[in-house]
Amino acid sequence: MLYGISPLISPELLKVLMEMGHGDEIVLADGNFPAASHAARLVRCDGHKIPELLDAILKLFPLDTYVERPAAVMQVVPGDTAQTPIWEEYRAIIQQRTGIAEPFEEVERFAFYERAKKAYAIIATGESALYANLILKKGVIKA
Repeated sequence: MLYGISPLISPELLKVLMEMGHGDEIVLADGNFPAASHAARLVRCDGHKIPELLDAILKLFPLDTYVERPAAVMQVVPGDTAQTPIWEEYRAIIQQRTGIAEPFEEVERFAFYERAKKAYAIIATGESALYANLILKKGVIKA
C-alpha cells in the first residue's frame, strides 16, 4: 500500500501505467471481451468494475490532449438493441478528472478488436455491462 494510490491499482497495473509513453493505449475490457487472446500484456483485475478502475487510473494517468478524442468505446453493432448507460458514467468520470467533456470516439467492433491487439496492455475486469470496453490514450504530464 502507498499513500495516494488506490488499492484498486495493483503493483502490476501501476508498473504498466508507468511504462506507457505518450500515445500508447490501454484497454479496460469488460468480462465478455477476449482479453487473453488479444493482449500483448494482460493485467487481471477480475472482480472490479470499470468505472471504479477508470476513476482510480485517471488520478494517475494523463489523457492525450493532442488528439480530438483521447478515449474510444466499442460501437453498438447495428441491429443490437443494447443500451450503453455506462458510457455516461465514463463521460462523467473523465470530465471530472480531466475537464474533457466529449472524450469518445466510437469504433466499429472488429476495428476495436484490432486496435486492442495493438494496445500497450489490456486490463481484464469483471465488468458485466454490455459495450463497456474502453480504450484510453496516454498523454503527457506538463511540468
